[in-house]
Formats: sequence, C-alpha cells, structure tokens
Amino acid sequence: MSPDKISQRVIIDRLDWINKMIREIQKLPLDNYEVFRGDNRNIWAAESCLRRAIEALMDMGRHVLVKGFGRGVTEYKEIATLLREFGIFHKKEFEIFKILAGYRNRMVHFYHEITDKELFEICSSQVTDIGTLAEVIKRWTNNHPEMLDKSL
Repeated sequence: MSPDKISQRVIIDRLDWINKMIREIQKLPLDNYEVFRGDNRNIWAAESCLRRAIEALMDMGRHVLVKGFGRGVTEYKEIATLLREFGIFHKKEFEIFKILAGYRNRMVHFYHEITDKELFEICSSQVTDIGTLAEVIKRWTNNHPEMLDKSL
C-alpha cells in the first residue's frame, strides 16, 4: 500500500461524530447509578453512543495510517501501536487507545458480559478520553499540512 494524502474531510467528519456521541452520552443521568439504570433507554443509548464514538475514533486512526503512511491494520489494537510508532501518540495516549480498542471488541463480541454498572462508570468518568484522543490525531494532522488533502 502506498501512502497518499489524509482526507481532512474524513478527519473532521469523524471528530464531529465523536463529539456528537459524547454530547449524547453527557445528556444521560450520569450523576446517579440508580437513576441511570431506572430507565433501560439510558443503558441502550449509552452503549450505542459509546460504541459508535469508539468506532469513529478507530476509523480516524486507521484512516491516518492507511492514507498517510500506507499501513493497513487488521486489529484495532494495532492502530494504537502504529500511531505511537509514527509519533502521533505518546505513551499515555497509546495506552488509553489500546484500552478503548479492547473495550470496543468486548462491546461487539462479548456484549453480554458488559454490566450496566460498568457502562455507567465508563460513561460518567472516562468518556472524554475518546474526544481527547481524537483531538490529538486532529492536532497532529493540522501540524502536518503537507500530508493533508483539503479538498471537499
């Protein structure tokens, strides 16, 4: 695979999607677990928005790797490794991204093992990590305009 230009449109679209999903999660009653689980719609909304935000983050990272560096990946955790290898992530971002990749796989393949309490705790205290990582990728692309395709 040969490197090409990273689509600024893809980066912006994924970032917008991530921010939208995080805003939707933050609208949920996340101050109190009993209130949160008192309405099953909160659980389904939290799960769906969290999974979609994580997948958009993974897509964003994969796009940078494929287009910017000509490196395809087969597993989500590989995205973290390569983003660190190419200097986009430092150790802290790498670790968080790896955890999110693993959690996304749990959500898709072991969804029946994720408890309402676990989902509540992640949404109430860790969901902003997704937006933070997306901003790191966006900032890196902005700092490398020579690698960007700015056409719409």
